[in-house]
Amino acid sequence: MTRKTTDIVIAGGGVAGLTAAAAFGTAGFDVVIVDPAPPITDQATDGADLRTTAFLQPARDFLDRAGIWDRLKEHATPLQVMRIADVSGDDGEARVTTDFDASDISDLPFGWNLPNWLLRREMVARLNDLPNVDFRTGTGFKSMLAREEEVLVQLTDGNSLRAKLVIGADGRNSSVRQAAGIGAQTTRYGQKAVTFAVTHDAPHHNVSTEIHRSGGPFTLVPLPDHDGKPCSAVVWMEQAAEANRLAALPDAAFEAVATERSANLYGPLTLATRRMAWPIISQIADSLTAPRTALVAEAAHVMPPIGAQGLNMSLTDLATLLDLSQTHPLGSRDMLATYEKARHNDIKLRVTGIDALNRASMIGSPLLQDLRVAGIKALHGATPVRKTLMKMGLGAS
Repeated sequence: MTRKTTDIVIAGGGVAGLTAAAAFGTAGFDVVIVDPAPPITDQATDGADLRTTAFLQPARDFLDRAGIWDRLKEHATPLQVMRIADVSGDDGEARVTTDFDASDISDLPFGWNLPNWLLRREMVARLNDLPNVDFRTGTGFKSMLAREEEVLVQLTDGNSLRAKLVIGADGRNSSVRQAAGIGAQTTRYGQKAVTFAVTHDAPHHNVSTEIHRSGGPFTLVPLPDHDGKPCSAVVWMEQAAEANRLAALPDAAFEAVATERSANLYGPLTLATRRMAWPIISQIADSLTAPRTALVAEAAHVMPPIGAQGLNMSLTDLATLLDLSQTHPLGSRDMLATYEKARHNDIKLRVTGIDALNRASMIGSPLLQDLRVAGIKALHGATPVRKTLMKMGLGAS
């Protein structure tokens, strides 16, 4: 057994954990990041994460601060317009379509969309350029013992580490959260998200389109052209049994029902990737901190994939921690108390808001669908309200 001293131990080698390692490593801290599985960094490998992530403006700025954005920008598709359509009528046609254009509030797009497997590839490449970051795959976090001045971390390979701070970025079933004795409140919707990419005839014009009917939204997010045709990533949320049925359909049958669910807004949809299905929950940790420990990303909060809030909130967690590391002793009581105060209420507010939006999107009652249509029209029609909502979506409080 060896015992190494480092500044920070990060548990979790997903997008949030990799970003944390790059950000703190770029800032000059010694970092050890661990994950039981090596990251899959190409699209064709079994188990590759075929989902995409839309990075909003503040998240893009943080990726730049971490030395990652220059590697990503040539692969990123701008998201200029967020379109919401309601197709809950009997004829399947759009009853209302509203566009939220970033030019109303900014000279930049709302954000930029990137495949998750590519994010991992470029983030790992960034870590390889940082001699003060030690990325250990095939080993994970096992336990920890926090003391006043340091935390002792035991790894699954039998080695241990001394550190000033442990960052739990190890997902919704976080081992770090459990080791810290922190509970979490979970809401289950009985939904799954079927994720995949499609090509289509109509260009997307950098418009992200969220289509509501019942069961959950059907969202098309722009990607670069694929085989010479316009391409979009799709997140299709449905009740779990229906999502499982859809995920198991033959390709041709699935493409037909996906095209119908999209209200044929982009023309016929053709699969460009395989399909994956993910359970939808909301979850908030009871606390974001314990002695010498901070929770971030899905270890701290999980929400339905609506409005590109999930990972963007995660990067706000990281940006807050990094800022505090410049003004407080790393991992100190004051640093962690300030982090808790800065983030927990905002997280609760945003998870509650996304929960309400998701419940509205699941509505099957015609009367309640009528109310949803009226609400979309009202929110879009009042210019000050529309601009305020767009700024809040970007992370403004």
